[in-house]
Amino acid sequence: MLKHYLIIFLISMVPLIELRGAIPYAVGFKLPLLPSCIICILGNMLPVPIIFLFARKVLEWGADKPVIGKFFTFCLEKGHKGGKKLQQKAGRGLFVALLLFVGIPVPGTGAWTGTLAASLLDMDFKSSVIAVLLGVVLAGVIMGLASAGLFAAIELAV
Repeated sequence: MLKHYLIIFLISMVPLIELRGAIPYAVGFKLPLLPSCIICILGNMLPVPIIFLFARKVLEWGADKPVIGKFFTFCLEKGHKGGKKLQQKAGRGLFVALLLFVGIPVPGTGAWTGTLAASLLDMDFKSSVIAVLLGVVLAGVIMGLASAGLFAAIELAV
């Protein structure tokens, strides 16, 4: 069981997959939902301060490098695009917009992208991390409920 907890912790740290992939994994392997969600939230949040403080600088530095430039430019553009969408929709309610952007579990809107967008929008560190944390918790609740219901429905059908 400890092995599966480590796996969901690590899956939660992977960009684009995050806890949106880790919670269904946990439910599929019949791990207890609440401890699994907590582990996934911790794993998903671990990279957030590092992303906020360093990702923008690293991406800007690498954007013109020969091998990594295209990928770094893609990441910068994705962050800018996500940030502009947030800012346009939110106006002064940027905190709530960031929370919902991270919390609604659709591809490309997780903690990684939200944190990068917050960094590119020059939001302050504390409110960005809190908004992302609340968004990750919201996504965890949604994915936990959806996964538990989906797997229960599959078991009933079989």
